[in-house]
Amino acid sequence: MSELVCGVDEAGRGPGAGPVVAAAVILPDEFDCSGLDDSKKLTARKREILYPRIRMGAYVSVGIAEPHEIDDVNILHATMRAMERAVAGLSRPPSLALIDGNRVPAGLCCTGRAIIGGDGLEPAIAAASIIAKVTRDALMVQAHARYPVYGFAAHKGYLTKAHLSALADHGPCPIHRFSFAPVREAARNWSATVI
Repeated sequence: MSELVCGVDEAGRGPGAGPVVAAAVILPDEFDCSGLDDSKKLTARKREILYPRIRMGAYVSVGIAEPHEIDDVNILHATMRAMERAVAGLSRPPSLALIDGNRVPAGLCCTGRAIIGGDGLEPAIAAASIIAKVTRDALMVQAHARYPVYGFAAHKGYLTKAHLSALADHGPCPIHRFSFAPVREAARNWSATVI
């Protein structure tokens, strides 16, 4: 039996709101890898087309670290935890995890190897990149329905000019990352204004 290898990538390290989402994907030998690439190089439409193809044709698992966890342990450690959860959740345990980036999570349930730029080099990492991005974007659209004043559907929690303006006008909401300086500053200013 050949070695089972999964690709691992994350989405959402940089935003000031919402979770960080990691995905782990094992691509079967017969999987059609055409079109797979780093999710950042693909249009939203292409990601939406590839997402169900990956979901139906591969072994897929998602791991999430919520904003409160990001605030508790910092974004790097929360990202590592999300990756560990994604790999541990696979229905077929891999023997090797190829991680996009320069770090291997310490708590992986298998051997790990970091590959800088891996989402553009390894099809399984590219597939994980797409799963993580589409999953996180969908979560931020759901968050928009709960907290529409922030415009999460448009910027997905990244600290754009519009998002910063909404933070100044309304203060942060429960899915903001208070450990991020612009959110912390907005919370401080909002508290002072309300009092």
